[in-house]
Amino acid sequence: MNSNDWHSKKMGKFTLRFKPYTLELRHVFTVASFSRSTTPVVLTELEYDGIIGYGEASMPPYLGESQESVMNFLSKVDLSDFDSPFQTEEILHYIDQVDSKNTAAKAAVDIALHDVLGKLMGQPFYKIWGLNPDLIPPTSYTIGIDTEDMIRKKVAEAQQFKILKVKLGLDTDKMIIDTIRSVTDVPLCADVNQGWKNKEEALEMANWLKERNVVFLEQPMPKEMIDENAWLTENSPIPTIADEGCQRLGDVPALKGVYSGINIKLMKCTGMREAKKMAELARALEMKVMLGCMTETSCAITAAAQLAPLVDWADLDGALLIGNDIYHGMTVNDGLCHLPNRPGIGIQKI
Repeated sequence: MNSNDWHSKKMGKFTLRFKPYTLELRHVFTVASFSRSTTPVVLTELEYDGIIGYGEASMPPYLGESQESVMNFLSKVDLSDFDSPFQTEEILHYIDQVDSKNTAAKAAVDIALHDVLGKLMGQPFYKIWGLNPDLIPPTSYTIGIDTEDMIRKKVAEAQQFKILKVKLGLDTDKMIIDTIRSVTDVPLCADVNQGWKNKEEALEMANWLKERNVVFLEQPMPKEMIDENAWLTENSPIPTIADEGCQRLGDVPALKGVYSGINIKLMKCTGMREAKKMAELARALEMKVMLGCMTETSCAITAAAQLAPLVDWADLDGALLIGNDIYHGMTVNDGLCHLPNRPGIGIQKI
């Protein structure tokens, strides 16, 4: 199952193809808990009536999924009982029942299905959802934990971006922020990846970061520290966003009051259908919404961007961090996301 050949399954009117692919990062990527230079993904194609939809599962190692687990999941999928991709709710309900967890594998099917649907309707998905692409917030660009020299180099490469996302959570936090501030004054968002363990120190850092134009804190403390995160949210001068603490739709209601908002990622929540529901629920609960990504090709990034007009902050730089993208899709110019005006999720193979 580790070959790079497509595995193909004919299922009634549908054919599902999938294969492993490894993304090569432009720089070694370091966060509070690990470093890596590659990300394993599985590419999918769902064909119906001669129309092919593209999908993707991206599995950073900490999520517990692998190329093998995704392909094992996809090999269990059988869409023979469905006559049309317009049975979307039924199909994706079935996909969710195939096995527990496996959210990235489920997202790979969800994205490909939405691509087929949009192509059948002849419209980009943002138009089908009635969304205005001019409302997409500028995407942030991620600066991983690194040395002063490398941080300056990465910031220099990111000059077009109107907001930078900074990885924190180690004892180098202040050095990183000071280094960035020595070369740019653009707004920052800080992703701590559960790295802080003490609420008083977290609040002290929140105040320090606020003075340095950091606009929000993403997952400041471990997700299990519910009371501490709620206390920080109540006292922090800047919003707090749940990332590791928010996976799927069912998680959202209990997070009101614990965090100011949520970070939605297709790979965590099983894809576009559930991501949109999460954004709408968070809005109904008067919570902030961030749309994030893993390291992904333009396939999953462009799929996520279809719902970006609904959110406060976009962090859709995943395809910009890799050197071997195999799709054309959403582009970023002067820090702004530009969706292709093509049907479905709007990507083309390179």
